[in-house]
Amino acid sequence: AWHVWAIYVVLAAHLSEEQVLKQACPSCDVTQLCNCSSMGLDFIPPGLTDKITVLNLAHNRIKHIQSQDLQQAVNLRALLLQSNEISSIDEDSFRSLGKLELLDLSNNSLAHLIPAWFGHLFSLQHLHLQGNFYRDLGESSPFSRLRNLSSLHLGNPWFSTIRQGNFEGIVALHKLWIDGGSLSQYEPGSLKPIKKINHMIINLRNTNIFSAIIRDLLHSVIWLEVKEIKLDIDKKSLVENSTLPFRIRKLTFKGASFTDQYISRIIVLLKEITSLQELEAIDCVLEGKGEWDIKEIASSGQSFVETVSVINIMIRNFHLFFDLEGMESQINKLKRLTIASSRVFMVPCKLAKHFSSLLYLDFHDNLLGNNRLNETICEDSWPSLQTLNLSQNSLKSLKKTASSVTHLPKLINLDISQNKFGEIPDVCEWPKNLKYLNLSSTQIPKLTTCIPPTLEVLDVSANSLREFGLQLPFLKELYLTKNQLKTLPGAAPIPNLVAMSIRRNKLNSFSREEFEGAQVGAVHLSLMECHRSLVVSLICALVFLVILILVAVGYKYHMVWYLRMTWAWLQAKRKPKQAPPKDICYDAFVSYSENDSDWVENIMVRELEQACPPFRLCLHKRDFVPGKWIVDNIIDSIEKSHKTLFVLSEHFVQSEWCKYELDFSHFRLFDENNDAAILVLLEPIQSNAIPKRFCKLRKIMNTKTYLEWPPGEEQQEIFWENLKGVLKS
Repeated sequence: AWHVWAIYVVLAAHLSEEQVLKQACPSCDVTQLCNCSSMGLDFIPPGLTDKITVLNLAHNRIKHIQSQDLQQAVNLRALLLQSNEISSIDEDSFRSLGKLELLDLSNNSLAHLIPAWFGHLFSLQHLHLQGNFYRDLGESSPFSRLRNLSSLHLGNPWFSTIRQGNFEGIVALHKLWIDGGSLSQYEPGSLKPIKKINHMIINLRNTNIFSAIIRDLLHSVIWLEVKEIKLDIDKKSLVENSTLPFRIRKLTFKGASFTDQYISRIIVLLKEITSLQELEAIDCVLEGKGEWDIKEIASSGQSFVETVSVINIMIRNFHLFFDLEGMESQINKLKRLTIASSRVFMVPCKLAKHFSSLLYLDFHDNLLGNNRLNETICEDSWPSLQTLNLSQNSLKSLKKTASSVTHLPKLINLDISQNKFGEIPDVCEWPKNLKYLNLSSTQIPKLTTCIPPTLEVLDVSANSLREFGLQLPFLKELYLTKNQLKTLPGAAPIPNLVAMSIRRNKLNSFSREEFEGAQVGAVHLSLMECHRSLVVSLICALVFLVILILVAVGYKYHMVWYLRMTWAWLQAKRKPKQAPPKDICYDAFVSYSENDSDWVENIMVRELEQACPPFRLCLHKRDFVPGKWIVDNIIDSIEKSHKTLFVLSEHFVQSEWCKYELDFSHFRLFDENNDAAILVLLEPIQSNAIPKRFCKLRKIMNTKTYLEWPPGEEQQEIFWENLKGVLKS
């Protein structure tokens, strides 16, 4: 019970300090997280303290940040101000935020970036400035003091200029994102001060600026991602006057547009970047039909690129596209190739034979059918291929598909899932080294000896299988999820199995024979799937037990009384602190310990109520209304009394019998700015001997004067005069 009251006392102590903040942002938890997003605020709420580490003010209507707004939030780690209407920030607004690690000012109305804003953000790691109105970064670097910066996002639809010196002070970045769709002026060397960038993303439409940026980043960036660029012919070298070694390893184009002429030129130019290992084109458009300058490409030498990914490319004249004859010399060093979601229906056999080093080939989500698969995978094609993904294509015959891939002698992994085979033959011919086969979601109704016995991993999930009886002596992993199985597979035919997934089937019983053989190492079935009825019963029993415990604890510790008292206290807090004069019935309400009742009732009451003029005192024994709830009696008596008089003693602060109703009066009246409380010290009490639940009493005794009952009669006369004077005040 004392722990409950301790919480109430702490909350009451800080109520006045948090009141303004709570009104502006009710969900604010000042101990750590303050979430004030989407509250319609047009100011930063006052009352922020050093306890807050995360402040979210996103999606409001804040227009201005003043110097004092964040002055006390010295332990702030994250400040989210995105999507407001901020147009001005005082220069020293962030001066006290030396521990700040994340600052998001994106999507506001900032027309300029002022270096002084960031001058004291020594711990800042992540800075978001995109989506504002500034057209440049100024004449110097706004980021020169941000030595710990890890990620930076800047730019907007009006951002047009990058100057030398704009990035001075930044040594290394994990991620740099520049929205530069309108970038028209880039001073060469501007990005060179940054010595290392793991990943840079830039929106560009200007080919000349793209070339200049590439030259500046050759020695710093590892992965460059270029978005929305419409590439035109540029005759200048990308490595002009640059020295080896280069650092750039991966180049990605997203949402870019290429012409046939530029494809030819970019292939030649990128060969000069000897460190480049991976090329990616995602959601791009090819404005042409494959009329590339094969002679120029071939004469420019060998490419160093080992991985190429083309995902969701649109070729406007798809039906006229050439077969890329003459490109054979450019592909024999490739090791990984992905062409996905691009409507590919075949690869010419002559071209396929020149992918001599290719280990990984991903053709998922295309239009490959069995009628052209023998052309794509012809004899001597893809001679080194180990992994092939043909999922989500238009393959209809499993027998023909198996026959086609026999031309791949080194094939180990084959994914032909999400094709509509429908039927499965009794016998199929497969590559001899095949170990992984994915046949999930292929509409096969059963499994036959068409499945190769060499497999170590087999996935036949999401089909209509009713049984599994294959002899697969080397199988280690088996995936049977979402089928119609009623019994487990036999253990004897798959003696080396270590993992099996059999979720979402129709299993209802197990026989002893099904568990004979090698132990299954890992079966990932949830408890609910295995024992649904038992789990539901246990949950119901647990809920009933929790309710029973709560009822018992509530009865033992008078929780109902606490709740009623809390409600009454909250209701009392809403009332005016001062009752109208016509409602004042008593000069003082007296709060005292039962052990001190003899002094109160026989000495103090007689002295005060028989004085001239007499004082009218309210005592709980005498003046409370019979039958009325004790808390209501206390509230009414306090509100109808001009003063509240506390008779303090060792009994008062130490004894367990200190009644709940008297505790309530302590919480209601102990406010250091409230002169209605009168303290009478009946005997000496050391402040450090007062229990912690009387923390406000300890504070008041250290800051306010109180009347002390003296032992001598002469001093007692002075005591009564002083007490009467206080009661009249």
